[in-house]
Amino acid sequence: MQIPAEFDSIRPFEADELPQAYSRLEQDQQFRAVVAYLYPQVPFQALMQQMRSCRTCLDFQKAFCYPFLKQLMAKASKGMDMDAQAIDLSRRYTFVSNHRDIVLDSALLDVLLIDAQAGTTTEIAIGDNLLAAPWIKDLVRINKSFIVERSLPPREMLVASKRMAEYMHFVVQQKHDNIWIAQREGRAKDSNDRTQPAILKMMVMGGQGSVVERLKQLHIVPLSISYEYDPCDFLKAREFQLKRDVEGWKKSKQDDVDSMRTGIMGYKGHVHYHCAPCIDDWLDTLPQDMPKGELFDTVAAHIDQEIHRHYRIYASNRVAADADATPEEQASFQAYVDGQLAKVQLDHPDRDFLRQCLLTMYANPYRNKMKTEQ
Repeated sequence: MQIPAEFDSIRPFEADELPQAYSRLEQDQQFRAVVAYLYPQVPFQALMQQMRSCRTCLDFQKAFCYPFLKQLMAKASKGMDMDAQAIDLSRRYTFVSNHRDIVLDSALLDVLLIDAQAGTTTEIAIGDNLLAAPWIKDLVRINKSFIVERSLPPREMLVASKRMAEYMHFVVQQKHDNIWIAQREGRAKDSNDRTQPAILKMMVMGGQGSVVERLKQLHIVPLSISYEYDPCDFLKAREFQLKRDVEGWKKSKQDDVDSMRTGIMGYKGHVHYHCAPCIDDWLDTLPQDMPKGELFDTVAAHIDQEIHRHYRIYASNRVAADADATPEEQASFQAYVDGQLAKVQLDHPDRDFLRQCLLTMYANPYRNKMKTEQ
């Protein structure tokens, strides 16, 4: 398939580009150090030989990402599962999910799609702010990621957004592959998940026809991601206090690295993915004369409703929301919270404030789900 040259700077690598990408990784000392940490028992050249045997990005995901993530989740969780009964996995979709983990949200979806024998995984939208080194950029493009350009002046940002929207339509309609994209830029630190209408406005910069027709061409599926425990909860609570106490405080690149490492390696308890029905049929029920601004807000609210409705609620959520929970569940979660708060590194930790931040993170999914049942 001929891929338009305008997408070359943002799309995943094609098969004929992989050998050069592998060579660049092989020569990168930082990449070598990371590999030595992740695969201490495997000689580097043996690993590179296996990598070179991967002829496509999907081959790479199956050979490297899949077994690594299976082993990781065997240690760092009580297991993960997905309910995809509402969709036909032989079709192609744009999965729009709440954002729990920078790396794992899309990675675990890919594992679950492989397990469900969906025939393919997803192309992953990843912000260029996370591509801190050339080897990371190469690696994510080997791993079926396309790049969301964020650090651009307004005029260039408009061009980049249109290019990305057109690429997303190309992936679903021409490449016949899936897409994963978060419902918002950055994670909702308090787990009060809301879809940014701006994401939808970007999507309709590609495709043909009316706004509704363009959205339908992407076959959007709201995807709920539920963690029993968020390994980054104490880091998020720390961030809330720093933002409260230090005027103009912003995360450093090291903070991002720490967050990524903690999110990947930390304990998660049970993890559940749930696919809501594709919104195509629902879009057909909207009034044809609905103003654009109202339309985007309405679609965003529907995606939120579907994500909230399909959360899996754990004891951690019920206890945090002061809902029905046994004494044993309450004691267990309070002990967990105490342990996480002890990890917060601050000169003057406000324990009451930090505890409230952490409880809010776990209570919000429960509260949002309850609103869908009223």
